[in-house]
Amino acid sequence: MFKRRNYTWNDGKSLSLCDRTLIMGILNGTPDSFSDGGLFNTPETAAAHVKHMIEDGADLIDLGVESTRPGSTPLTADEEIERLSLLIDPVLHASTVPVSIDTYHAKTAEYAFSKGAHILNDVWGLHYDPDMAAVAAKFKVPVIIMHNSNDTNYGDIIEDMKAFFFWAIDKALKEGVTPQQIWLDPGIGFFGKTEEQNIEVMQRLGELTAYEYPILLAPSRKGFIGSMLGGLPPEERDEGTVAACITGVFQGVDMVRVHNVKMHKRALAVADGLLRGE
Repeated sequence: MFKRRNYTWNDGKSLSLCDRTLIMGILNGTPDSFSDGGLFNTPETAAAHVKHMIEDGADLIDLGVESTRPGSTPLTADEEIERLSLLIDPVLHASTVPVSIDTYHAKTAEYAFSKGAHILNDVWGLHYDPDMAAVAAKFKVPVIIMHNSNDTNYGDIIEDMKAFFFWAIDKALKEGVTPQQIWLDPGIGFFGKTEEQNIEVMQRLGELTAYEYPILLAPSRKGFIGSMLGGLPPEERDEGTVAACITGVFQGVDMVRVHNVKMHKRALAVADGLLRGE
C-alpha cells in the first residue's frame, strides 16, 4: 500500500518517501493569493517563512509567484520570472529542504531549475505548455502532474481525471522523465471543479492511490472547506484542512500541501501512527 521514493540532488538536499506522509509547505510569493497574498513576497519575508516552515516540520517548500485563486490575472512567463527573480535565491539559500517551483510555463521552470530548484509542480499537468515535459526531463527533476480543466463538465470525474493523467504520463515518459519521478495531484479546489465535485474526488481518492504513482493532496484552506464550515474565511480553515488531509491519508495519499505546517505535522504523526501501526 505504501509507496517508496528516494531523491537526492547535487546540492546535498534529499527527499525520502518511506514511512510517513510528507508535508509540502506553501510559500506564496504573490501579492494576491486567496489566503496569504502579500505576506511573503519580499526576499526577507519569504526567507524567514521558509525557515519557519522547516522548523515546524516541512519536508519541502513549494514556491509560487502567480496566484491561481478564482478571478486572478494570469502572468506571462516573463512577468512570472521577474517576480521569481527576487525570491528564488533567498529561498534556496534559506532552505535546507528541496524547493519545488509552482508554474505551468516551461520558460519559468527552466529559469528556476537553472537557479537550483528541485521539483516541478505544474498546476496544468503538462497540458498547458508543450515544452514543459522536455524541460523536466532535461533537468531530471521530479514532476507533480496536477489535474485541471477549463470547465466542470465531466462524465465520471475520476475516469476523466485518469484520462488526463495517462495522457500527461505518456508525454512525460516519451520526453525522458522516468516513472520514479512522476507524482499526481487531483487538483482539489481549483476552478475546474465544483464544490460537490471536490467532495466526490475527496471521497474517491483511493481510486487514484491504487496506481503506482505517489499522490499529492492540496486541499489547504480551499473554498469547499470554508463552505462545509459555514462560510469561514481562508485563515480559519486549518482544522478543516487537517480533516481533509487525514481523509486523504487514510485512502493512501503520500504527501499533503499545506499552509499551517506545525498543525499538520502533529496531526499526521498521529494519523500515520494509527494507520501504519508504528
